[in-house]
Amino acid sequence: MLVMASMTSPEHDSAENNRIKVWFQFVPREGWLPYSTEGLWATRISEDTARLENIPFLQEGVAEGDIVRFLTNADGLHWATERVEASGNCTVRILPVPSGPLGASAEAVHEQLAPFGLRGEVFSEELPLVAFNVPARAELGRIKALLTRGEEDGWWHFEASCVTDAWHDYA
Repeated sequence: MLVMASMTSPEHDSAENNRIKVWFQFVPREGWLPYSTEGLWATRISEDTARLENIPFLQEGVAEGDIVRFLTNADGLHWATERVEASGNCTVRILPVPSGPLGASAEAVHEQLAPFGLRGEVFSEELPLVAFNVPARAELGRIKALLTRGEEDGWWHFEASCVTDAWHDYA
């Protein structure tokens, strides 16, 4: 499943289902997108913790399903302060090479990873960056082999921005 995502303005609590947006602040990476914040949907678990419900495009070191602690500011925005429990999931980002065999198609990237049942979100039509959630139970060795082969063959550039020990166990 490929989902279009966008950088949106801050959203406030949704009382009926405890869905909130948790914001992360970071220093933009040189040569990367110029943003210094990213908001991720989450389900509130307690007064100051929430489980992340979507895949980060920019924030390093967190994955969908992780539980984070947050502080709520005077404007009602929830700012992440730390990850308190890892989900075991990994986050992988893929940017197709426009001149490569897949063109600048986020859909073509998704088709390559579809056999693994991975769910991905697309940054925008203008920037076909795809962020994938790689569940802990996924075939990590085969996924890593495909990612490496795709990069070597000029299909895409990729980065694993949140990984587990199990991810590292595969060369």
